[in-house]
Amino acid sequence: MFAVIKTGGKQYKVEKGETVAVDRLGLESGDKVVFEDVLLVVDERRVMAGTPTVEGASVAAEVIGEEKDDKIVVFKMKRRKGYRRTRGHRQKYSMVKITDIKVKD
Repeated sequence: MFAVIKTGGKQYKVEKGETVAVDRLGLESGDKVVFEDVLLVVDERRVMAGTPTVEGASVAAEVIGEEKDDKIVVFKMKRRKGYRRTRGHRQKYSMVKITDIKVKD
């Protein structure tokens, strides 16, 4: 059984027991979180697609911790003008472990 959830403006395909890196949730390690925006649920017998979400479906997860992605260097330059700007960015992620996928029958 797997589901497609939406969080932070992005969609993630998740399965029970899987660890997923989602955009930072701002929660502490060990906290529980429930994702209500479930777009698709597929099990052995059927496929449930939402319009836009599946009614009564939710995905429960536990926050494992936070991590940072690799640094991205942003460099802007305009030739012959002496204009140069260098910026860096490191995206923060929350690591969550999917504990359960619930569907209302």
